[in-house]
Amino acid sequence: MTDTRGAEDPEPCERFPAGPLYVPVRPGRSGCATLLFRTPLGRRTAVGFTSAGRLAATLGAGRPWIRLAEPALRALTAPFGVTTVTVDPQFTAPAAPAPAPTSAPVRSAAASVPALRVG
Repeated sequence: MTDTRGAEDPEPCERFPAGPLYVPVRPGRSGCATLLFRTPLGRRTAVGFTSAGRLAATLGAGRPWIRLAEPALRALTAPFGVTTVTVDPQFTAPAAPAPAPTSAPVRSAAASVPALRVG
C-alpha cells in the first residue's frame, strides 16, 4: 500500500500570517468598524479576503472595505473575544431571514365560510 500523505500538513497547527487582507467594514461617524461574522457552528469570526474581487463576489459589490494585515485584524478583534480569522469564505447567509411569502388562504371545498384575514 502506498503512503498517500504528503510532506506538508494540509492544515498546519501553527498560524501563518495571511498578509494584507481586504476586510469588510461598516463606516461610522468616528471611523470604520470591522464587521464580525459567525461560523456555521455559531462562533464569532473576523473575515478577510485576499482580493477585492473575492470580497465583492461573496458580500456584494457595494460593501466598504479596508486593507489590514492579518495580525492587525486579530489584534483589533481579540478584545471582543474573537480569536478566529476566516480568510476567503466561500458562502455567506443573509444577515436576516427573508420574509415569509404571502399565500392565498386555503379554502376547503366543503366550507362555504370565507377565510378570516388579519389586519
